[in-house]
Amino acid sequence: MSTPHIHDTSHITYEGLLAGNETFVANALAQDPDFFNTLANGQAPPVLWIGCADSRVPANQITNTAPGEIFVHRNIANVVVHTDMNMLSVLDYAVNVLKVKHVIVTGHYGCGGVLAAMSNKQVGLIDNWLRNIKDVYRFYAKELDAIADEKERGNRLVELNVIEGVRNLSKTSIVQNAWKNGQELNVHGWVYALSTGRIKDLKVSAHNNEALDEVFKFKS
Repeated sequence: MSTPHIHDTSHITYEGLLAGNETFVANALAQDPDFFNTLANGQAPPVLWIGCADSRVPANQITNTAPGEIFVHRNIANVVVHTDMNMLSVLDYAVNVLKVKHVIVTGHYGCGGVLAAMSNKQVGLIDNWLRNIKDVYRFYAKELDAIADEKERGNRLVELNVIEGVRNLSKTSIVQNAWKNGQELNVHGWVYALSTGRIKDLKVSAHNNEALDEVFKFKS
């Protein structure tokens, strides 16, 4: 069995990052001399991206968008839970101040956090965070346990983790109040394939709370 190729990052240095910034500035100004003045005047991104912290899944690059076009929140395994004040603060600002029109939960196949959650091994402090994904596994245990191939089971859990993230977003008072007030807001679930660079739309979008169980719907 051959050893998997891993992207060589040995050339990345602290000084190189600063030099790279100078190159970025020069290239941006060459294309648009007013680029940074425009950015400095404020932001109005139409999209909030909730993704994994994995270095191989940069929101702007894989969607071919520029600075100022996507508001980004990332954590280990793109977990969305109602007790995460960091995520809720980002969501509140994005929805109520920036007035984004789309919130997209984006996972990726081969996610180390999801695969760790599938195992019984202790990793460390992160075990408490991954417990949220273990709960997703528990919800869908019958379906997942029926998948014999471990890689395929992991890929399906990646998808289910995103699906539950979309549902959890829809349950928040932030999103439901936006819908109640007539604000245009759509919640979506995507999965990115590292092996192909392509995004899969899981077709679980929501633009109101009608699909939620009655107990989760806010009436007033």
